[in-house]
Amino acid sequence: MGRKFFVGGNWKCNGTNEEVKKIVSTLNEAEVPSEDVVEVVVSPPFVFLSLVKSLLRSDFHVSAQNCWVRKGGAFTGEVSAEMLVNLSIPWVIIGHSERRLLLKESNEFVGDKVAYALSQGLKVIACVGETLEQRESGATVDIVSAQTKAIADKVSNWDNIVLAYEPVWAIGTGKVATPAQAQEVHSELRKWLHENVGAQVAATTRIIYGGSVNGANCKELAAQPDVDGFLVGGASLKPEFIDIIKSATVKTA
Repeated sequence: MGRKFFVGGNWKCNGTNEEVKKIVSTLNEAEVPSEDVVEVVVSPPFVFLSLVKSLLRSDFHVSAQNCWVRKGGAFTGEVSAEMLVNLSIPWVIIGHSERRLLLKESNEFVGDKVAYALSQGLKVIACVGETLEQRESGATVDIVSAQTKAIADKVSNWDNIVLAYEPVWAIGTGKVATPAQAQEVHSELRKWLHENVGAQVAATTRIIYGGSVNGANCKELAAQPDVDGFLVGGASLKPEFIDIIKSATVKTA
């Protein structure tokens, strides 16, 4: 069985009650391929998780954008994996480059977070990716391999992990990795998993692309053999997110 296409919408730090209701309404009315063809997950800010979950169509799922590295307690401002489970939120994004760069989350810290979230029953969208400086110095594969290794060192079961490759230089910049660039890194990541984790994990783990994905470029990216979907930023707040979900049909064509 092939890897089911996965489309995540990361709303980042955006939205009001009214805007969120409007976005959900657009999603609920959309005609998209069935759950057999594509898995759709949207990730609103923490404060809107319950609202979105209560309004969103049943074939789409909800994700948090982050969670704390261990059990809750005296950690002001943090949200624990247990709280997300209590709200019946099935997914969480961990290690997004904005948190790695702005909040200095290290590879090891991200690995610990992934392991703890999984241990509490969450599914994880784990993000890796290089900066422009790292790409230009030829270090892309080394960087994403080290980020993936930090997760593999803490995790034994990859069934509930989706790996998101997000080149930092392409996030929100309008620059997008060419389909060939995306395929090259996805292929290297799969090869790394094959050599360091196992053939089964490499064959079944979904590796999705993020970085200025939009309605215009999604089909060509989706056609790449090792691109199993997308983690969409800005475009996930717009109606074109529907077009990106529909690009899943490229895999079944």
